Amino acid sequence: MRGSEEFDAFYQSARSRVLLQTYALTGDLPASRSAVRDAFVAAWHHWPKVCRLDDPEGWVRPHAWQHAQRRHTARIWHRDRSLDDSSRATLEALGKLGVTQRKALLLTQLGSSTLPEMAREVALTDDAASSALQSATSQFAVHRGVPSSSIRTHLEALGPRVADARFPRPSIIRRAGAARRRAHTTAGVLAAVVALFLSGMVVHENGGAEADIGAAVQNAPAPPPDEPEAGLRTSDLLDRDEINRLSPGRAKVKASTSDNTEGDGINVLCQRERFADPDGVAALVRTFDLSGRPELGAVQSLELSRSPKDARQAYRRALSWFGDCSEPRVQLLASHRLDGVGDEGMVLVLRSWREPVTTYTLGIARTGSLVSSTLRRTADGRPPRLQPMVRLTGASVARLCGQPEAGDCTTRPTTRPAPPPPPAEAAGMLQVVDLPPIDGIVRPWIATDPSKPKVNTAATRCDNADFRGDAVRRAATRSFLAPEAKVARTFGITQTVGRFGSPEGARAFVGRLRDRLAGCEDRDLTATVRQVYDRRQGAVEAAVWRVTTEVSDQRAVSFDMALVRDGALVSQIGFVPAPGRTMEADRFRALAERALERLQQMPGR
Repeated sequence: MRGSEEFDAFYQSARSRVLLQTYALTGDLPASRSAVRDAFVAAWHHWPKVCRLDDPEGWVRPHAWQHAQRRHTARIWHRDRSLDDSSRATLEALGKLGVTQRKALLLTQLGSSTLPEMAREVALTDDAASSALQSATSQFAVHRGVPSSSIRTHLEALGPRVADARFPRPSIIRRAGAARRRAHTTAGVLAAVVALFLSGMVVHENGGAEADIGAAVQNAPAPPPDEPEAGLRTSDLLDRDEINRLSPGRAKVKASTSDNTEGDGINVLCQRERFADPDGVAALVRTFDLSGRPELGAVQSLELSRSPKDARQAYRRALSWFGDCSEPRVQLLASHRLDGVGDEGMVLVLRSWREPVTTYTLGIARTGSLVSSTLRRTADGRPPRLQPMVRLTGASVARLCGQPEAGDCTTRPTTRPAPPPPPAEAAGMLQVVDLPPIDGIVRPWIATDPSKPKVNTAATRCDNADFRGDAVRRAATRSFLAPEAKVARTFGITQTVGRFGSPEGARAFVGRLRDRLAGCEDRDLTATVRQVYDRRQGAVEAAVWRVTTEVSDQRAVSFDMALVRDGALVSQIGFVPAPGRTMEADRFRALAERALERLQQMPGR
């Protein structure tokens, strides 16, 4: 394609398609419109290069996505009253995917990208891109409640939302692109003139004439800063020596720093948006890679908000990325409250069970209007040492103490166990990130949306727990499935949660279930019931059973079931295994304790 006519034809044929893809990525139509416009302006600016590409649209789309992600407001579709229920459900399902998963799905469903082309655009290997696409397909289908074969239809149904969008005329786009090109050319000429002028001054002075260099420097404009003007300096970030304390003795520490405005802005596992505060004043990101084995790295993000209130929201948003992580096969192992560091802080431990197994430790803290987070990455499946990350998080806040926007400083950092960060949805219930891996299954867990428990599939035939009685004020149930795994359809985890009218009513309900389980072997000669865990402390209790039923003389089926109670709240968790696909006892016990922690996040508790 060459010349204005070819560009105009390209612009008119591609703009609606790119707008639909950008809107599906962000759910923000105003941000998408302006981003698509700017992307085509940039395309005309670089048209001599872009027109020679096999796929000019593949050049425009990443620019539009980058601009839109930088500008869009999170979950803006929640406030769009003109949005129909079907489109809202589609955007909601897309919003539950990670950014890379979302891009992989859109490139293949709303575009014509092949797997290698899609992999290049999302910066993954072909194998990793294929895995991301499979996960995105299954997760979207579950969240949207539709078969995977109809995903394209539901995404294309967003088309009417962008069909009425008014685009600038091609001539306006070309004029803006030409002005942009002239501005860049002028800037280059001015830089050359300044360099020539300064070199001429030096030559003239060396020839014996007296040059007033001081006056020239005084009147010259200040050179562009190499870091943001508004309150953040690169010296506010951790340095190599501090990072090296994570593993003393490493020979080299490589560091790179940016303001996170290039690329997609996603720097770490679980991150969902470019910035935790999209309206923040400034941000810096520094990435560290340490030599040696096991592989070790770290990423620090520092954001400055307009007020402590905005920073508090950014802090909670960043925590929610990890506390409700949507990355496949990532588990939140532990969460700790961090005291003595800034105004508030936490340390989280996560593990990716994909090969190679990698452990991540997040230290995040807020001081005043500043939020600093550091994520350590270790290619190792052993329990991580927390103390180095506790000290490092304290050091990151100590560097900010002199800032006028800072609040409390670092005193003596300490940690104590705490519930995980509350999720955006299904608060009070287990999340996908809480679930452990299952031996022999490498496909991710997918969660269904909570619903009223018409049938309680978390119960066993021994307890027959029913959460529909008059004593239960409110109840919900959801299941966790592995739809991509080759297992029986019955395989999975189900949780049912009920709010009783009083703690006494909840305690009596759990007591009846305990009695039924204790007497089950007398009532059912094919059943074997073994209690493997029991903890009671005041209004809190947690218990786990293994119930085995003889199906025939040669075959028996085992089920894991847990009951947990916190005051008037009761949760039952049931796991139905498959042959050779079981859960270790200590992992199911840990899952029961996590369910107890999640109960503390139940709305209106």
